[in-house]
Amino acid sequence: MFAIIESGSRQYRVAENNVIKVNKIDADIGSIVDIGRVLAVHGINDKGIVFGEKSPTLKVTAEVLEQKKDKKVIIFKKRRRHNSRKKNGYRHDITVLRIKTITM
Repeated sequence: MFAIIESGSRQYRVAENNVIKVNKIDADIGSIVDIGRVLAVHGINDKGIVFGEKSPTLKVTAEVLEQKKDKKVIIFKKRRRHNSRKKNGYRHDITVLRIKTITM
């Protein structure tokens, strides 16, 4: 059984006990959160694929494992023959989640 969820304008395919990294969610470590938008679930009650718009009772719960920063992304811009270059970098704040249950 797996589900397609949306968190922070990104979509993830998750199953129970999966560990995923999503954009930062304001929650304490060890707390249980409900994933806001479940798009589809496969393999629940032998119904095949159930879409979230037709069944708004789909629910995915997850446990917050960690709040941290992701790996650094480097942005390097260079303009040829102008002696101009610019280096910048940033790190996203992410939340590490473990999927607990997928219910209908």
